[in-house]
Amino acid sequence: MKFSLKLSRLAIAAALASLTPVIHSQETVKVGVLHSLSGTMAISETSLRDVLLFTFDEINAKGGVLGKKIEPVVVDGASNWPLFAEKAKQLLEQDKVSVTFGCWTSVSRKSVLPVFESNKGLLFYPVQYEGEEMSPNIMYTAEAVNQQATPAVDYMLEKGFKKFYLLGSDYVYPQTTNLVLLEYLLSKGVPLENIGGGFKKDESGKIISAGKYTPFGHTDYQQIVSEIKQYAAGGDTCVISTLNGDTNVPFFKEYAAAGLTAETCPVVSFSISEDEFRGLPAKQLVGQLGCWTYFQSIKSDANEKFIADFDAWLAKSDVPGIVKDGRVTCSPMVLSYVGVYLWKAAVEKAGTFEVEKVIAELEKGISFEGPAGTVTSQKNHHVTKNVFIGETKANGQFKILKSYDNVYGEPFLKGTFKTK
Repeated sequence: MKFSLKLSRLAIAAALASLTPVIHSQETVKVGVLHSLSGTMAISETSLRDVLLFTFDEINAKGGVLGKKIEPVVVDGASNWPLFAEKAKQLLEQDKVSVTFGCWTSVSRKSVLPVFESNKGLLFYPVQYEGEEMSPNIMYTAEAVNQQATPAVDYMLEKGFKKFYLLGSDYVYPQTTNLVLLEYLLSKGVPLENIGGGFKKDESGKIISAGKYTPFGHTDYQQIVSEIKQYAAGGDTCVISTLNGDTNVPFFKEYAAAGLTAETCPVVSFSISEDEFRGLPAKQLVGQLGCWTYFQSIKSDANEKFIADFDAWLAKSDVPGIVKDGRVTCSPMVLSYVGVYLWKAAVEKAGTFEVEKVIAELEKGISFEGPAGTVTSQKNHHVTKNVFIGETKANGQFKILKSYDNVYGEPFLKGTFKTK
């Protein structure tokens, strides 16, 4: 009897030990973070990792999601687009995450898209993009073209600019955006000769590429800036820039060295937020323009709380290598933050972490009061949000010049942007 009792106790102990990982997994929900923490895009994407970890901690402090604490699984895409697909597969098939927040460039997003579709996963994508896409397994909190590019062009046209030089990094987002802008500018009466940067045509004479492009990590902008300066000599000229990552640093340094200024030839950038300005000579770029769905300079209680809470989290963070001083907030960070809360609300409405049911709730329309106002998910997997035109100040912040309320996200752009 004693032997039997002892054996039973050992068996019970062994059984309990084997259950420990199960109990742990029941207390948490795994969530993927897929960003470049190294390579040319780390200048932008590391901050998205940081704000996601902050958001998870904020939610966990209030009880988590459906009573489960968020357990982040962070992987590094390393600015390597095929690697993004490998890391996405790891998150879905090995780590079994319920949702992933990640990607910056469109090429990284397109690399992981088939992985999420084949595995029936869910990705929240937070960075401005070219549209022409609507995956059933991606929620685009990102600015669509009609929430950034066309409002910016409309603003420049209103200000009397007649010539537009298109410049971008050599990948799908700038290329597609500039083709859309070419059509848009022509529809607004801008003649083809007033759209600079060059064109490529197919055998039938159809324009298949518009603008000047440089590869990621490009550093020599002397020739391009010289061309821009010559093109802008007649006045009324602006540059529409979709340069991405750390290549913005040598471009703007060459631009300033050439004597170009916001008064002589302003640059409207779609990939430079407050966060990128930390590595740029902001004092030399006063007056340059940006168009985003959030600026840190927005005056609201919700934004002031968001900034203060993020700063407090940074101060006590123990994330290895995290930068704590001189931090700012920006649109991709806020759209990452908003995405987590939209997902949380959808999970709670669905009563489950099952991707299909969560997506169904998002498609019905879920709203969240974020730092830049109300953001609402749409049936087309994009979001309705406010849009702001801003002018760079010497401290790397933006002075808001104009805003558009409740702009409905249109992935397939036809005509002007609309409000709802």
